[in-house]
Amino acid sequence: MAEDNDSANKDKPAMAEDPNTLHVLNQQRNWDTLYFYQKSDVVYQLAFAFCDRFIHLYKDRTRDQVIQAARSCKQNIVEGLADGVASTEMQLKLLNVARASLKELREDFEDYIKSRHLQFYVAGDQRYTNMLDYCRHHNRLPDYAPFFQQWSDEQMCNYAITLCHFIDKMMMSFLKKLEKEFITEGGIKERMHRARTAYRQQQDARLKQLEEELPRLKQALAEAQAEAAKWKAAFEDIKQRALKAYYRQEAEIKGLKEKLKGFES
Repeated sequence: MAEDNDSANKDKPAMAEDPNTLHVLNQQRNWDTLYFYQKSDVVYQLAFAFCDRFIHLYKDRTRDQVIQAARSCKQNIVEGLADGVASTEMQLKLLNVARASLKELREDFEDYIKSRHLQFYVAGDQRYTNMLDYCRHHNRLPDYAPFFQQWSDEQMCNYAITLCHFIDKMMMSFLKKLEKEFITEGGIKERMHRARTAYRQQQDARLKQLEEELPRLKQALAEAQAEAAKWKAAFEDIKQRALKAYYRQEAEIKGLKEKLKGFES
């Protein structure tokens, strides 16, 4: 029975894709609603405040590197998601550039702790537990900004490192999702080809349908013309008979009038 169904399915023509349901451009994602972007904004502002407080403006080149790495992460997320409307490939590349900048930034904060002999907050430390819980459940800048002028350099580094870990993990999940979309839907060239092919197939199907209907329409037109000719002939016959009756009656009336005039004379 299953084999019969399989055979029947093989005989069925493949359904053409509806061009009205296909798309070439991807839907624009609102990056401001993505947690990893929100946290990247926090990290950038935190890095700027950290450098302003703890890294000398002229004596340490790390200042510019930290700020630029934090900015690169945030800005490449925005650019990548914007480019994703047309190119999934470019979106993947730019988001990975953002991750690379994020890792560079995390390394700078770790180096700062090591070079100044500060402490990393680790599992088992209550400060680590509190920090992890806070970073996990808070994404927006207003949740962190009040602490930028209160935290020590050690605290700021540990919070920055933790936020970098969360961002990296979230971005990897997002990249995996994009990878799956790319495998199943392809890039813009595949989408353009699929949409164009579907449109052409739709037009070809419509042309075939019109060509198949044309003989029937011609036959219907010929039948209508023949019927019209019959009605026209019948109309002419009725018209002629009516005219004859009219003229005959008119002549009769004229003759009667003349007779009446003769009687009066």
